Amino acid sequence: MSVDIKTVDIEQKRQTFGHVARRLGGDKPASRYQEATFDIQPTANFHYKPYWEPEYWTYDTRKTAVVMVDWYKPLDPRQYYYAAYNIARANMNQAVDRNFTFVEERGLLANATNTARAAIERGLLPARHLHWGGNMNMTEMCQRGYGTAITAPCIFSAGDQLGMAQIISRIGLVLDGQTGNALDAAKKVWLEDPAWQGVRRLIEDTFVERDWFHLYVAQTIGVNGVLLDFIYKYAEPAWSDAGLTIAMLTEFMQDWRAEESRWSDSVVKTVAAESEHNKQLVSQWASHWIGRAVEAAKPLSAALIGDDGNAAEAAGEAARTRARALGLAL
Repeated sequence: MSVDIKTVDIEQKRQTFGHVARRLGGDKPASRYQEATFDIQPTANFHYKPYWEPEYWTYDTRKTAVVMVDWYKPLDPRQYYYAAYNIARANMNQAVDRNFTFVEERGLLANATNTARAAIERGLLPARHLHWGGNMNMTEMCQRGYGTAITAPCIFSAGDQLGMAQIISRIGLVLDGQTGNALDAAKKVWLEDPAWQGVRRLIEDTFVERDWFHLYVAQTIGVNGVLLDFIYKYAEPAWSDAGLTIAMLTEFMQDWRAEESRWSDSVVKTVAAESEHNKQLVSQWASHWIGRAVEAAKPLSAALIGDDGNAAEAAGEAARTRARALGLAL
């Protein structure tokens, strides 16, 4: 008996989905990112308007004052869709786990001076509440935003903010021997310490902003661009002899800030370039929130570093330079 093995080449009839093909112009092979992004959001045939906001449809371009001919223009340069995002974050989380193992096995935080421990408890651990606020805001943008090109990365960013809050919580647990006392103290600092009240008021004010792209600017340029930049870059001297250890444990935040800004900068630049109307609005919003973030960070800068707010000003100027590079008029 003989076995004759043959292969047959079957040519697929279509290279991609019809809605993607219409975007690309012709039946061309599409990337997974393109197939998971273009025109995924429903645009018609809704049953009824939401009872909690009856003036709008569930997905409605009028929920922001900026106007785009096509809300699929501000694409994500990272080309994140569900699988790509999770693979990237799994690799980053493995690095976080390795760094925590290294620090715990050698007792690096346990051997920190009392001055460094006090600075971490006052200046870093309360920031987990700031990240929780970022998680709330990015989730709000996902549910109110228009176009999968923006709403999908927003929910990924929400997950990142929650992950960073958890990393800070882990630092607190390592610092206090897994008792949770440091985290309880950090919550009290967040609620009562005068140095944090400007930051807390700012993030709570963002919770009530209904224009979702205004909120996007407030979060990405104001909170991320000034407050998080201050905490993870300019406040480093406050950690004293534990500075290198904290830098290891917050490596995720350093990498995330560079990566996240690639996406948020691309979105802001694209939206602002759409029209003079958009540019003026986004410029006003960016100027307002950068100014507020600087004023909110000054008491924290003075309390942690003792520099009369100079580090907060430096973070603000860096944010303004970044905004001008995006074409905004500040």
